[in-house]
Amino acid sequence: MFTGIVEALGEVVSLDRGKDSARLRLRAPGVTAGTAPGDSLAVDGVCLTVVDTDDTGEVTADVMRETLDRSSLGSLSAGSWVNLERPVPVDGRLGGHVVQGHVDGVGRIGDRTPGDRWELVQVELPEGLARYVVEKGSVTIDGVSLTVVSVDDTHLTVSLVPTTLERTTLGRKSKGDAVNVEVDVLAKYVERLLQWRNP
Repeated sequence: MFTGIVEALGEVVSLDRGKDSARLRLRAPGVTAGTAPGDSLAVDGVCLTVVDTDDTGEVTADVMRETLDRSSLGSLSAGSWVNLERPVPVDGRLGGHVVQGHVDGVGRIGDRTPGDRWELVQVELPEGLARYVVEKGSVTIDGVSLTVVSVDDTHLTVSLVPTTLERTTLGRKSKGDAVNVEVDVLAKYVERLLQWRNP
């Protein structure tokens, strides 16, 4: 489990595409130190399993077809920057909200409205996800836990503070860029339970 508090930016070394999968290699010595094969790592909000590490701070993870279909990881290339977070330890602080690293779909950056030190950013939601998003609720965009400012049937708006703009890729995204969206899992569970109660 993750919290949506990005630890560092990682650089993509390579993305080798196969027939229906890919192998992603990343460099981020500060975050990957002590990481071992079998460990989880959130990459732009996608939970991946580390399959290989080395002494230079590089890690390799496999990306299956479902992940390529549901996320923006397939569009990465050497030199791309990604948000990285290691799983929260059991006795750790839940600084953001409960984030699974199970991306629900790919959204698009819309209008950006700068403030004095912050910025309002609109995100076009993938079809069918707006019902899980509420004003002042939580949403994960590219692995970053954010509070929803407003939402309608097709878009949500979030406010990015200076720390988020400086320390995550969201400060570098432009209008039209793809972002991974994970809605609050609690909303999906509630919907599922209500469906069973009222078939």
